[in-house]
Amino acid sequence: MAHKLTETVEELSEPSSLKGLFHQHRDGYPLPSSTALEEIIQLARAILFPGYFGKSQVNVKTIKYQIGVNVERLQKLLSEQILAGMCFADSDENAEENAVAHPSTGDCILKDLKALKQESQEMATELISRLPAVRRVLATDVVAAYNGDPAATSIAEILACYPVIKTLTIFRVAHELFTMGVPLIPRMMTEIAHSETGMDIHPGATIGPSFTIDHGTGVVIGETCIIGKNVKLYQGVTLGAKSFPLDEHGNPIKGIPRHPIIEDDVVIYANATVLGRVTIGKGCVVGANTWVMDDMAPQTKIYNKNK
Repeated sequence: MAHKLTETVEELSEPSSLKGLFHQHRDGYPLPSSTALEEIIQLARAILFPGYFGKSQVNVKTIKYQIGVNVERLQKLLSEQILAGMCFADSDENAEENAVAHPSTGDCILKDLKALKQESQEMATELISRLPAVRRVLATDVVAAYNGDPAATSIAEILACYPVIKTLTIFRVAHELFTMGVPLIPRMMTEIAHSETGMDIHPGATIGPSFTIDHGTGVVIGETCIIGKNVKLYQGVTLGAKSFPLDEHGNPIKGIPRHPIIEDDVVIYANATVLGRVTIGKGCVVGANTWVMDDMAPQTKIYNKNK
């Protein structure tokens, strides 16, 4: 029995079987932590919506203190996780894009840990400085959710109960990190939202104010999507890509615009699928269970009439 286990360990450790499945960790470099990112998300929610999220009671007299404590904790955790994300990306397979020029020779060298720590602290501070603007946009999302659902009895109910606000809070914070060039961490954050609410929004997507998703389960929004203001989606909507163009080696070409552009005041009903770099014009309505792979002129309505 012991011999069989030894053979299995040998097989599992064989370098050829680990190709593409093994991350070479550099000594002293931290690894990203899902647990820490979950705390970051809870802190961000408590800062952006005090009294609705977080463990402490908040009132007008204590709110500045509570936000200050949460911001201090967020700065520390965020710095650590941004650093971990950069260290994770700073590996052999990504050496060129994570290298800097040697000051004397001009040769490419990997950034040292001290430089990465300084950069991560600056990025964490920058993200926190953007939170007032993030809150202003989220406030429009809250109103859109309230106005878009006749079952909602109050703004408080939206904040306390509706999964779309939880998802958009994570997304809008992760999107800021994504635009700042933070590797890995934004995607991990939105995957936490995906697990929590069933809504899969890539942090690279651009989403305007007054956005809402009714019910929300099963919604997918791709990386290069551009969504205007006052857009409403229902559950099961996919804003995805068509088949990817391939390079000369047969590999998918990445980093190109491949997802829909949704202009202002569009409504897309349940289980509709919009694929490719198409434009859904201002004021359009896409009916439930409809496939769209071509542009729609403004103020157009399309429905699936099949029975």
